[in-house]
Amino acid sequence: MRAADGDGHPLTPHADIVVIVRRIVRILVLVALLSVMFGVPWLTLFGPGPDWPGAVTAVGTVLFVAALVSFPVMMYLGHSRHGRDWAARIGDTTLGAIWVLLCWSVLGQLLGVVLLGVADPLRSRIVAGFVAVAAVGLLAWGFHEATRLPRIRHTDVPIRGLGGDLADTKIVVISDTHYGPLDRARWSAAVADAVNALDPDIVCHVGDVADGSPARRKDQAAPLGTVRARLAKAYITGNHEYFSEAQAWLDHMADLGWEPLHNRHIVVERGSARLVLAGVDDATAKASGVDGHGADLVAALDGADPDLPVVLLAHQPKQIRQAVDRVDLQISGHTHGGQIWPFHYLVRLDQGAVHGLSRHGSRTMLYTTRGTGFWGPPFRIFAPSEITVITLRAAG
Repeated sequence: MRAADGDGHPLTPHADIVVIVRRIVRILVLVALLSVMFGVPWLTLFGPGPDWPGAVTAVGTVLFVAALVSFPVMMYLGHSRHGRDWAARIGDTTLGAIWVLLCWSVLGQLLGVVLLGVADPLRSRIVAGFVAVAAVGLLAWGFHEATRLPRIRHTDVPIRGLGGDLADTKIVVISDTHYGPLDRARWSAAVADAVNALDPDIVCHVGDVADGSPARRKDQAAPLGTVRARLAKAYITGNHEYFSEAQAWLDHMADLGWEPLHNRHIVVERGSARLVLAGVDDATAKASGVDGHGADLVAALDGADPDLPVVLLAHQPKQIRQAVDRVDLQISGHTHGGQIWPFHYLVRLDQGAVHGLSRHGSRTMLYTTRGTGFWGPPFRIFAPSEITVITLRAAG
């Protein structure tokens, strides 16, 4: 059977060859990545250097080979269109564990350089022990950090033109809850209780509410319906909604009492003061092909009073490029603060900001939250989760 393009049209012989070559390249890249991810830790822990007894080396090798073979299978079974949660849990946990082992195996080689005066196999055994202890300890701690109730993080943001009646307005931000294969309904309820205990004026969820459809994750998301705010509860889409029924999530969040800011704004009022609270779709929305979706700041601010201060919800920090000097504060998530060290270095290259408050242009501030939950691997290492309290101050 001849290969076809994305529209189902038969490809020319030349195009057939190009498609085949691309598939082969993708497979080779995947094999190379897996070889490095699993091979470096295996060499560090069970390779020729440590010279363990044969039984130890054999058992370690079997475990690594089993993990290497099962990992892509579990990821496919767990994250395909109708993924199985049990497979996703295995695949995601393996991904986190092997990433930590890889990073600390590399650091272990630096320790080996320091110990050059120590002869093998003792030197390699010290390195292997260091890597094993560090990885096990960090994974245990990282799991606790990922599944605990997030810390409360406070920050003040000065807003020019903020009316006196809205001064000291408290915005509580949650993001990246990623309800998914690991059932976190009780955790979700605890997060909702923590938000309510902060007595917020405005609550915002800045995207990536879940991995999976509303029908599949409704029990975990249900506590969001209990969140209370004096003035507004607003929600925008993240990139993960576009993997699983973005419009259905907008509708479901509306059913839970949240205001979906799908390229639109609302005006928050208290006394004589007013504030524009706007939201845009995620940066990936247009490419997703979901009809009527795509980040559009012009549409979001259409009809807004230009004299009012503007708070914008945009899932990815890099969306600040369109918002500079057009809004007073952009609130974003997406980065997870890197989630598992040292991944934050790659995140910074892509997003520019990883967490915290930063200034852009003469008018605009950006706050990037580390997020409330976690994606995929159930670990957070040197990137604690947070529920953020942003207090708006009247700027002089």
